Amino acid sequence: MGLFKRNPFGHILFLKRWLIRIAGMMTHARYKRFNTLEIEGSQIIRDLPETNVLFVSNHQTYFADVVAMFHVFNASLKGRDDNIKNLGYLWNPKLNIYYVAAKETMKKSLLTKILAYAGSISIERTWRADGQDVNRQVKFSDISNIAKALDDGWVITFPQGTTTPWKPLRKGTAHIIKRYKPVVVPVVIDGFRRSFDKKGLRVKKKGILQSMQIKQPLDIDYDNESIDAILEKLEYAIEQHPSFLKVIPKEELLAYEAENEKRRYSYKGKIGG
Repeated sequence: MGLFKRNPFGHILFLKRWLIRIAGMMTHARYKRFNTLEIEGSQIIRDLPETNVLFVSNHQTYFADVVAMFHVFNASLKGRDDNIKNLGYLWNPKLNIYYVAAKETMKKSLLTKILAYAGSISIERTWRADGQDVNRQVKFSDISNIAKALDDGWVITFPQGTTTPWKPLRKGTAHIIKRYKPVVVPVVIDGFRRSFDKKGLRVKKKGILQSMQIKQPLDIDYDNESIDAILEKLEYAIEQHPSFLKVIPKEELLAYEAENEKRRYSYKGKIGG
């Protein structure tokens, strides 16, 4: 009976465990050998409660960011201090880690469907679909699924909803925080955009220093702080508030814009073709 035990989403835990193990073994070198991942905050992970924890992070690729977090979180829980040495931490991974992702992204291929089974909470984006701007209502089932995941364990979310830096945060994250009162842990990542392609599946460049900083949980007055106040607190915590633009070197800003322009041109070419 234990062999077919399922989580609240109906996923068989035995299968999920092996998917995480295999995916972890296949991706470990991307953060340990091809590139270097500098980690800060492992002890914070070990001090967290078992459930109702919401990780909020800036976003640089579709999948490499969250895969790195699976590595770091599990390594930290197995006693690694700010490193992911020795893959033994994958043998018995934490199975109640989930991440929020766009439904259209997670249905695109067999690989993304496998990644979804490993922990995705797939939602319909209200502002973007198939590369086009849209305006649609939030689905209650999406919110209830995030609540279900928080009740079962930890949830990773990228509140900007895009890999483009310094974009405004979506208010839905703040509404979830006010309603379900999770422990909110900020995570700041860097280097993934330079290391990987946009999907985070292909190593684009080797020898890059990647970083992941796990910060102390935020002090939030769930009942009295406004949605806008919570959003601003999140923006500062994940270092995506507009004020951070003032300290970014001009050359780096130009490089980001050139990369975004290249992506826009590439997308238009696909549409035109």
